[in-house]
Amino acid sequence: MTNYLKGVTALTLALSAFPLSAADKVLNVYNWAEYMPTEVLEAFEQQYQVTVNYSTFENNEGMYTKLKLLDNKGYDVVFASTYFIEKMAREGMLAKIDKSKIPNLADVYPGLLKQEFDPSNDYSLPYVWGVTGIAYNTEMVKAGQVKGWRDLWSKDFALQVMLLDDVRDVFGMALKAQGHSINTREESEIKQAYELLRKLRPNIVVYNSDAPHVPYVTGEASVGMQWNGNAYLAKQEMEELEFIYPTEGSILWMDNFIIPAGSEKQELAHQFINFIYQPENQAKLVEEYGFPAPNKKAKQFLPQTVQDNPTIFPPEEDINKGEFTNEVGDAIRIYQKYWQMLKS
Repeated sequence: MTNYLKGVTALTLALSAFPLSAADKVLNVYNWAEYMPTEVLEAFEQQYQVTVNYSTFENNEGMYTKLKLLDNKGYDVVFASTYFIEKMAREGMLAKIDKSKIPNLADVYPGLLKQEFDPSNDYSLPYVWGVTGIAYNTEMVKAGQVKGWRDLWSKDFALQVMLLDDVRDVFGMALKAQGHSINTREESEIKQAYELLRKLRPNIVVYNSDAPHVPYVTGEASVGMQWNGNAYLAKQEMEELEFIYPTEGSILWMDNFIIPAGSEKQELAHQFINFIYQPENQAKLVEEYGFPAPNKKAKQFLPQTVQDNPTIFPPEEDINKGEFTNEVGDAIRIYQKYWQMLKS
C-alpha cells in the first residue's frame, strides 16, 4: 500500500471514530404548524447533536396524502389524530413502535393508552390531547345562557356562532346534541345531524380551525366551538372569554406520534419521542399551547395556577362524559357528503 493510501485509510478510520455532525445527522419531523416549542426542538438538537428538519401540514388529510405520494418515506416522526391511525396502520404506512426504547412512557396517563384505534399502541403514542367544548364572551352572553351544544341553536345567537372548520368536530357536536355517538357509521344518524346543523346556519358567522380563538378576540363571534388549549391562550388576551364543557359531553381528541414505515432514522425517532416525554418538556408544551400533557409528572413543573386550571385539565366527570374521535371507515364519505352540502 502506498503512503498516500495509508494516509487515506488512517484518515477514514479516524473519522469513523467520531459521531456524525449535526449537519449529517438529520431527523425529519412532520407536524402541524406552531405545535412544538422551539426551545424543546433546540434542546433535542443539542443533546443528541442532530439537526431537526421541521416541516408542517394543515390537516390530517394533507399529511396522509403526502405520505402516500412519498411511499411513507422522507419523514421520521409524524403526528396524526386518532381517527387516522387505524387506517394508516391497516394500509402498511406505519412502523411498529418499540416501547422498550421509550422508558418515559411509564409516566403517561394509562387512560390515554390502549384506545380503540390502536389497542396495543403498536403504531402510535399520545403527543397532546384535548377537548372540544364551548367558548363564549361574558360581555355578550349571560351566565347560564349557554350550558350545552343545544344552546348554540338559540335565536339569541343569530350571526354570532363560530364553528371549527372540521367535519368530525362539527358533526360530533350535532351528534352529541342528539344523543348519538360521535363515531356513528349510520347514515340515518349522520343525516339527522346534518338536518340539525342546517337549522344552525342563521347563527353561524364563521368556520375557523387555523386560529379558532381569533374570532372571539376580534369580536366577530360571541359564542361557539373551541379547543380548550386555544381557549386558555385566548383568555390571556381576553379576560371575558369563558370555556365550558357541554352538558351532553365534549369531543375528546388526541394527536399522536407515529413513525412512517419508510423512516430511515427509526432509532433516532424513538429517542425523540422519549425526549418529548420528559416531564419538563411536557410542561413546556402545556405552558405554550394550553393543552394537557400525557406525562402525569409534567404538573410538578408547572405553576400551581396552571395545575389548577380546569380549562387545561378537565374535571374527571367531564372527561367521562366525553368521547374520543375514532375512525369511521367508509362512513367518512357519508360525513364528507353532508359536510359539503352544509357548507355549500
